[in-house]
Order: sequence, then C-alpha cells, then structure tokens
Amino acid sequence: MTTFFLVSSLIIVANAFICLYRAVKGPTLPDRILAVNVVGSKTLVVLVLIAYVFEQSMYLDTAFIYGLLLFVITVAIARYLEAGGLIGV
Repeated sequence: MTTFFLVSSLIIVANAFICLYRAVKGPTLPDRILAVNVVGSKTLVVLVLIAYVFEQSMYLDTAFIYGLLLFVITVAIARYLEAGGLIGV
C-alpha cells in the first residue's frame, strides 16, 4: 500500500512541474497565479501522503499551516488584482 502512495506522490510531483511551466509561460497574470496555487495544493497533498506513509503527524501539522498560508496568500493576491493595485498608497 505504501508503494501506491509513493507512486501517487511521484505522479503528483510530475504534474506539479507541468503546472510550473504554465506559471512561467502563462498568457495572463491570473493564469500564472492560478498555476502557482495549483502547485501549492499539490504540495499540500504530497505532504499529507508523506505523513501517512511515514506515520508522522508532524507532516500533517506542516500541511495544515501550509494550507492556511496558501489560502490567505491566494485571497490577498485576488484582492490585489481586483483593486487594480495597492490600496492607500
């Protein structure tokens, strides 16, 4: 069963590199931000799979904090794009 999770993690990491390509070559800024967010989500899933395989709750704690930061950063960037720049500067 652990082999399945390790192979799944490798497939997810390979897919993340494809998303990184989209982040570099994206036609618009929102496309690039979405690609970076997808890479972050894939990293989160890989952390959870690693936590399960190695039976370490430390990785789950790290994944939880990483997920919260990813959400806050995504909301902040979306708000920045919606406002059209820095507010109050």
